[in-house]
Amino acid sequence: MAQLVDASNGSVAIETPGVSWGAILAGAAAACALTLLLLSLGVGLGFAVVSPWDSRGASSTSFEIGTGLYFIVMAMISSGLGGYLAGRLRRKSIGLETAEVQFRDTAHGFLAWAVASIVGAVLLASPASSLLGSATGGAAQAAASASQSSPMNNYADTLLRSDNRADQQSLADTRGEIARLLTSSFHANNDVNAADRAYLVKAVAARTGLSQADAEKHVNDVITQAKSDLDKARKAAMLTAIWLTLSLFIGAFAAAAAAWEGGGVRDGTWGGVNMRETLARSR
Repeated sequence: MAQLVDASNGSVAIETPGVSWGAILAGAAAACALTLLLLSLGVGLGFAVVSPWDSRGASSTSFEIGTGLYFIVMAMISSGLGGYLAGRLRRKSIGLETAEVQFRDTAHGFLAWAVASIVGAVLLASPASSLLGSATGGAAQAAASASQSSPMNNYADTLLRSDNRADQQSLADTRGEIARLLTSSFHANNDVNAADRAYLVKAVAARTGLSQADAEKHVNDVITQAKSDLDKARKAAMLTAIWLTLSLFIGAFAAAAAAWEGGGVRDGTWGGVNMRETLARSR
């Protein structure tokens, strides 16, 4: 801790460090712990409102909106607590103007939110890294079973489903080929080109015994359903990213505002009133 001597009037002002990392880490730890608690509660509430039965539970739209709002509320509560603790536990600044003290308090709240966000991202990334390492280690096995793990397998099964065939178990090669064709087509063009569509119609007609017209209609229906499902997944991912981004912004603001309040309570000046003088007068 440095001492600055003002030679003009002989006074000595003690300058404290600008950043109190202990307070920041304490606030970040509290924010992470409360986030974990609220996240567990949110998972339980999610299972409570979702039901596999028709006309029961919340709709998908209501569930998505409710999840986004819960993310925001969770960020406000956890970040607010972390910011308040960071501002309240920070070392009191002596000899600084009020505006500078308030800036340091809000900065500590913001830093507590930033540390908590980074720690949370690392904790979420660790399981993903572990899964990625396992997948890389078993790349050969994964490549050998690519047809079984393709997300397009369901659509391939739908195309080849038929009540008139008794040898459905012998269609593994065709099913894998169709799944790979659909995967590459949607990955490259978000659709199936005319040549691949014509090939699918021939393969389905040959394997299921459908007429050419019925096979073409069947292929078009399945491709339309696949595009609709992919579009729903894209929109769901987009909305989730937007809700998470909004919750992060609101969490940062809540942490800074709560740290300002915590600093004011620490100094006894919250709300523009010197609370210490008010308490002394009341006595």
